[in-house]
Amino acid sequence: MAEVYDRWHKSRPGKDDKPCPEHTSKTRKLVPSGEHGKGKRWQVRWRDASGKQRKENFDKRAAAETRAATVKADLDRGLYVDPAAGKESFRAVAERWRTSAVHRPTTASRVERGLRNHVYPTFGDRPVASIRTSDIQAWVKDRAQVLAPSTLEVTYAYVVTPLRTAVRDRIIASNPCDGVRLPRQRKAEIVPLHADAVRALIDASPARYRALFLLAASSGLRQGELFGLEVDGVDFLRREVTVRQQIIDPEDGEPYLGEPKTHESYRTVPLTKAAVDALAVHLERFPAPEVRIEDRTDPRKPKQRTARLIFPNQDRKPVRRGAWAHVWRRARQNANKALAAAYEQALAAWVRRGKPEGAEPVRVEVPDGASLHDLRHFYASLLIKHRENVKTVQKRLGHAKPSITLDTYTHLWPDEEDTTRAAVEAALGDVPPLCPARSA
Repeated sequence: MAEVYDRWHKSRPGKDDKPCPEHTSKTRKLVPSGEHGKGKRWQVRWRDASGKQRKENFDKRAAAETRAATVKADLDRGLYVDPAAGKESFRAVAERWRTSAVHRPTTASRVERGLRNHVYPTFGDRPVASIRTSDIQAWVKDRAQVLAPSTLEVTYAYVVTPLRTAVRDRIIASNPCDGVRLPRQRKAEIVPLHADAVRALIDASPARYRALFLLAASSGLRQGELFGLEVDGVDFLRREVTVRQQIIDPEDGEPYLGEPKTHESYRTVPLTKAAVDALAVHLERFPAPEVRIEDRTDPRKPKQRTARLIFPNQDRKPVRRGAWAHVWRRARQNANKALAAAYEQALAAWVRRGKPEGAEPVRVEVPDGASLHDLRHFYASLLIKHRENVKTVQKRLGHAKPSITLDTYTHLWPDEEDTTRAAVEAALGDVPPLCPARSA
């Protein structure tokens, strides 16, 4: 309940109290209080949802009554927001969200960097209730000058989510991010590597990692899943690989075994005979060592254990991202040299044959921006080319939802215009024409 009080006059005047010389009332005797003439006259008092006494002063009685009605309605509907809570800094609100959110270690590190580098310099010390939609929009415009659209979208989430939490916690009444527009971003379509480029990469890879390149293109496993694969994860008789963990390589610590990316990433993927044979030859040439590593696949019970990793580095330790970048760069360079030489040979042979129409060789290369993840895209393109449905492709890749698979690869599914026409023809092809017959 919220009530309005007159601070300047006693609510219970005594019999001998003298009336106020400045103010009168038709309904009651006004007697000056000790606060008479000091500050704002009208005060709204109420108890918040926790039972704590609150008050707010106003110059005009009408404004106080309006505020009292609003507070009462908000308390009755469970929408009350404490005005004092909005004085808390954005940094305090965001840090409370960041430290309580359930994030993977790599995600937690990325969130901390994003807040520290891009958000706190602008909003960190601002009272959360003082942030306006125009402030957020101006920040978006400023950050768009230094961040790629996709990175800005992720960083913007570090602003939206804490403010959304503040709304739920009744710290602020509404989220100032509502109505903010982000720069449009054009999502580039995935262009899978040419099969010749994939073969060239496999051939150009170091002997220690040749089977890894082949397995990546044959199974679509993610980089961390490949580096975290153990011997018992491969069933050589059934020709399949089971994903139940991955190597996580934090920037500020040692690599460890962690859970796969999503629940759906726990999966079993069938392998070709060539991939299984390559793994067998690899293990014969590079026997899997016993690697001591922390296992956090059960976050409640982390432990140190011995893992028989199929693809450790030359020091018999898990492969780090930085070291792998050098391996990939050299393999790409050597692959492109081989592809260029093959193209020159094919071009010379084509010229010798008199340049027959339709037989001109095509130049193939591994693009500069390609990475091991492109072998995963190549695997997906093979499944789609051979008419696998969306659900199957999602299951093989370990995507959380079919919509992710469609958003990434929908342009690779072949058009079915002819099939569509045939299907309609089969059902409605014998319907007589509705147009009148042509007259002679």
